[in-house]
Amino acid sequence: MNRPPADPPRSALRRLWDEVGTFAVAVLLALSIRAFIVEPYRIPSESMLPTLLVGDHLFVNKFAYGMKLPFSDFRLPSLRKPERGDVVVFNVTRDEHGGIYPVDKRPDLPKDQFVKRLVGLPGDLVEVRGEDLYINGEQVPREDTGQTFEDKDHRQLRIGRENLAGHVHAVLDEPHRSGPPLPPTRLPEGRYLMMGDNRDLSNDSRLWGTIRLADMKGPAFILYWSWDWDGPWLQLLNPLTWWDLLANRMRWGRIGHTIH
Repeated sequence: MNRPPADPPRSALRRLWDEVGTFAVAVLLALSIRAFIVEPYRIPSESMLPTLLVGDHLFVNKFAYGMKLPFSDFRLPSLRKPERGDVVVFNVTRDEHGGIYPVDKRPDLPKDQFVKRLVGLPGDLVEVRGEDLYINGEQVPREDTGQTFEDKDHRQLRIGRENLAGHVHAVLDEPHRSGPPLPPTRLPEGRYLMMGDNRDLSNDSRLWGTIRLADMKGPAFILYWSWDWDGPWLQLLNPLTWWDLLANRMRWGRIGHTIH
């Protein structure tokens, strides 16, 4: 009886590819998606309360403003331009004393990522007077909801509802203090002004200046995870930490919510 010919011996390189090739392709695909299409971001601070809570995890649409090519400021054609009211993840730089700067003002410093609401567009005249925001001489409509929000320091913050060019969203006011003022400021060409929704307690463009489109990652668009926890990641190696998080600190109702 004739036997079928034996398969030729595989080379060491072919055997290695058979073992790790699928995994390598999956990793390359995941890295490509993260670099060009969507990127995860974790909310580390209270500057965007009540819209975003500490422990929220969101996806950033890096495709919307045009994919940025690595190691350059060049962007591919965008789906749309940044709009007033967008919640945007962007880069800044920090010095060793905690000072914050627009990337192009101190490119020698390490980068950090912030998330804020885009308030001012290039050419706008923006002013913050007390609790009131003015754009091009007109006060941005805002109403008091009569409700309060308690932050981690047990401050009772007033919840307002602001209409920023059709983007209706909640903002917070601290009754016993005012946030950083902003004298009437004309935004230069190509510069954007960012502010937190937690207006009186946000470290934003009122303090450190405006940013460029080149430093924007993109708009945040959906929450994929949320829990009331901001501890070190090493604690997640402890099964008791996971039990506490899943049993007591998960915000199941926020998962899947779009960001306005």
